[in-house]
Amino acid sequence: MKKPPSWRTRAERLAAALPRSRLHPAVVAWADSRPARETWAVAFSGGADSLCLLLLLWAHWPRRRRRLCVLHFNHRLRGAASRADASFCRQVCRGLGVAFVAGAWESAPAAASEAGARAARFAFFERAMRARRTRVLWLGHQQDDIAETMLMRLARGSGAAGLAAPRPLQAGAGGRRHVRPLLALEKSAVTAALRDAGIAWREDATNTGGDYFRNRIRRAVLPAWRRAARRDAMAGAAHSRELLEEDDDALEAWVDALQALNVRSELSLSRLAGRPRAVLRRALHRWLQAQPRAGTLSRFGFEALLAAVAAGRPARQSLGTEGFAVIRGRWLRFEYFPTLH
Repeated sequence: MKKPPSWRTRAERLAAALPRSRLHPAVVAWADSRPARETWAVAFSGGADSLCLLLLLWAHWPRRRRRLCVLHFNHRLRGAASRADASFCRQVCRGLGVAFVAGAWESAPAAASEAGARAARFAFFERAMRARRTRVLWLGHQQDDIAETMLMRLARGSGAAGLAAPRPLQAGAGGRRHVRPLLALEKSAVTAALRDAGIAWREDATNTGGDYFRNRIRRAVLPAWRRAARRDAMAGAAHSRELLEEDDDALEAWVDALQALNVRSELSLSRLAGRPRAVLRRALHRWLQAQPRAGTLSRFGFEALLAAVAAGRPARQSLGTEGFAVIRGRWLRFEYFPTLH
């Protein structure tokens, strides 16, 4: 029986089919500019997207191979199949000669939600990245993920910031960054390149079910949308995402320039006067994020407070169990309940 090619050989084959020019240009430029000793963490489930990502990183950035740290999280939701995923990922990393760190969901519920599984996975990533002293996490999202995310967020009424996800370069707290080079590729291009290179991957059977919203979008909505569009709908969604990111960045820069939030976390209505409602909305979001004791504000409550900010009128609105949002004298402040402060 003929011995299969090594994982290093398979990585080189894949890189020939998907050269650096096929990856997102902003990511390639960013990666080439990074310090030589920076460690890169790579999320690796064993599926087509994350396998493609890992092999391309190994092949296209050879000087980084010793600085790659591959992270695999076992959700423990599929029994033996989950254990086989972990074994496969370990074998790939051994074949490439890269560091491999595995984690598992020790308290996995019998019926895990999509949000719960994601939270557990990213909590593991954070712990592993702290241990490895890295702030860079590479993720295998591609263009189909853009369309799925956009449709999901449209259903819940997201604005430009939410619809601009997932970003090729996403900055986070503490200097952390998520990096997604495959956003320039459709899912079909990823799987075709893997097949042409003779590379098999792991399939998650839960992706074919209908329990999760994303799976329902993937199975029922995207195929119909593609047929109805009669054009490259995935590329169109990717282009819209790029435009929304530009708009979102412009609005954020505008809010930065106004400097309406002072060091006491008070919002100046004078600095916001006459500005577009989109700018006021973002400034109010920042003010809320700067209030450590404020509770969650409903969409209705937020819109009511935004209307008061836009009008510059006095207002007093409950913000959770500890205080109020108060507009007085052209300032928006958080004031504690009298009995608590």
